[in-house]
Amino acid sequence: MAERALTDVPKLVLAMLAGALALQIGLKLAHPVVPPAASDLRPPPSQSSLRLASLGDPIPLAKLLMLYLQSFDYQAVNRIPFRDLNYDTVQQWLLRVLWLDPRGQYPLLAASRLYADVPDEPKTRLMLEFVYRQFLDDPDRRWPWLAHAAAVAKHRLKDLPLARRYAAAIQQHAGGPDVPLWAKQMEVFILEDMDELETARIMIGGFLSSGTVRDPAEIRFLDQRLRDIEARLKSKR
Repeated sequence: MAERALTDVPKLVLAMLAGALALQIGLKLAHPVVPPAASDLRPPPSQSSLRLASLGDPIPLAKLLMLYLQSFDYQAVNRIPFRDLNYDTVQQWLLRVLWLDPRGQYPLLAASRLYADVPDEPKTRLMLEFVYRQFLDDPDRRWPWLAHAAAVAKHRLKDLPLARRYAAAIQQHAGGPDVPLWAKQMEVFILEDMDELETARIMIGGFLSSGTVRDPAEIRFLDQRLRDIEARLKSKR
């Protein structure tokens, strides 16, 4: 169908469109959008309410909830540092999103990389524990976020026992074929940092003798690591 020229549109229609546009702009200027405050973040709707609202398709609703939560963000328009939010409420929202979309990864990414990355150690620890608890529900797919939590505990919090706890959980619970060997070995490296050399030696020996490590390069790496640990143990005796 051929397009009509703008001159073919009746002048009355053009005037009505221009008036509607002017009215829209005027309303925006008269009532500017006010960025939300941290205290405006209320607890999320109940599961029963969300079930009704989802209309049998929960994933789009999960994305909308996540967008709403992220509107309380440290951005140019909305200067709310994450640390000012009530983290108990933040956890409730993240749980609702995971309940709607259990296979979704973004809530745990946000917890481990955004909400945990604040200059407030108690809130950081709260988010890391949240990631740990949710990891246990689906270890083979949620291990990356617990691995990041272990790194945060080790390098930023300087809490090696906590880092080991998270790394041990990956080693014990994440046994799927898609979980890389380095993630399963994190506990060994943290044990070395804690000077728990004998335990680290036993764990590496277990990896080598179990037959789960088949890549020649990985076997050589672990074998060399084992030799280094045994040398350090010998020098301490």
